[in-house]
Order: sequence, then C-alpha cells, then structure tokens
Amino acid sequence: MESCDRRARSYKNGKTFDQCKEMAESMNPEFKMQIDQKGKILWTEILDQVNHDELLYKLTLKYLRRDGYDIGNHKIPEVKKFKL
Repeated sequence: MESCDRRARSYKNGKTFDQCKEMAESMNPEFKMQIDQKGKILWTEILDQVNHDELLYKLTLKYLRRDGYDIGNHKIPEVKKFKL
C-alpha cells in the first residue's frame, strides 16, 4: 500500500490529495462489508488495512460517517451502523 502524507506539499510516492481521496473511497466497500458481517469494525483494524497511513485512515472514517455509519469516539473506537 502506498502512503500519503498530508503535512508536506507533495505527498509520499507522488500521490495527490485527490488520488488519496480516491484510494480511501475505494477501500470503503470492503469496510462496509466487514461491518455488515461482524456488526462493527475497530479503528485499529482500519488503521492496519490502510497500512498506518494517517490521511487514508482519516478520509476512510470521514466517508464512513458520510455514508451513515457511527464512527464512534475515543472511548468507543469502533465503526458500526446507526441503530434506528
């Protein structure tokens, strides 16, 4: 997995911010499938799957929240579906 670094003007491995957003967007269907199967996914599991890339990790959580998932907080570090 290639990494993206938000702190620098140019990203690691020559990736642009838009390319990082696309990578995060493309990973979300897999995370959604895992949430549907297990009921939740831990933040650490997401971090492992994005290869400890902080930008991809944050974008992934942002897109999961946008798509209607509860991304938890520092006391409950897990992503699950909202219960209605």
